[in-house]
Formats: sequence, structure tokens, C-alpha cells
Amino acid sequence: MKTGFTMLASAAALLPAAQAQAQAFERYSSPATPAGPALILQGAKVKAGSDILYLSGQLASPIDPSKPMRPGMTMADYGDTKTQTISTLNKIKTILASKGYAMSDIFKMTLFVAADPKLGKMDFAGVNEGFKQFFGTAENPNTVARSAIQVAALAGPNFLIEIEAIAAKTPGK
Repeated sequence: MKTGFTMLASAAALLPAAQAQAQAFERYSSPATPAGPALILQGAKVKAGSDILYLSGQLASPIDPSKPMRPGMTMADYGDTKTQTISTLNKIKTILASKGYAMSDIFKMTLFVAADPKLGKMDFAGVNEGFKQFFGTAENPNTVARSAIQVAALAGPNFLIEIEAIAAKTPGK
């Protein structure tokens, strides 16, 4: 028969395992800047036993959903960097949901950003404005580890951003 102390010790030993089950990864916040909280994490550690989902790079959809992607479309059909970022993140959100994941399950993103012809360089401010609609919000207070790389071009001449995402969750949740 177990004593009260032995049962308490057994329960305490199980507590870290229960806490590890609660979230698939640990987030390591970046220090705040003079402008406010950081938009990205320093890093994240995925816990053993987590289910990991790797999403291929996603591109924006046309602004007008009645217009399917086709040759001859222009940048006006896809929008500026902010618009394309929002479109791409909405596409990622839909893909995640279809696999039982949420935006809050993303722990790492890689952003490939082409130069905006109007600016002659990547529109990093536009990327961040789109990003802020999905991360650090009331719906998803989390953010992610993230890299943004300016590239010469993407799969098509009218695309300004392509985003890869990696998400993790505890099995069965």
C-alpha cells in the first residue's frame, strides 16, 4: 500500500509528462525592442513525440476568387506585398485546418520575398503588416521563429512572397 508521500511523489513525477503533453513545443521569445514586442521568436524547441507538419512554399491567390490562376495575369491580380502576405497566410491557415492544425501550431516559417517593382527592394514593412493579422492577435497571441530572405524572383513574375511553414502539435489534440 502506498503512503501519502509515495503517492505525492508519484503524482509529482507525472506532472512534467502532463505539462509536456500540453504543448508540442517551447517558444523562446526575442527581447522587446524600443518599438515594442518582437514580431518573431528567437527559436522554438519541438518536444519528443510531437506530430510535425511541413508545408511546402505557398503563393498568393488572385484577389478576385472568381479568377483562377492563369497565364497573362498581372501583379494587380495578386496585389502588393501586404495583400499577397495575407492571401498566402490565409491559404496556409486553410491547409493547416484541413490537417487538424491551427496557426498557433506553427513554430517556424521561412519567407521568400521578391522585390516590389515600385520600391526596387522587398517590402518588409508590407510583410510585417500582413503577418501581424495572424500572429500576436487576440485569436493567436503566439508568434513564430522566422526567416525572411529577399530573392531575385519567385515561381511567377507577379508573386512577391512565398511562405513555408512548419507546425507541431501533441498527438491526439
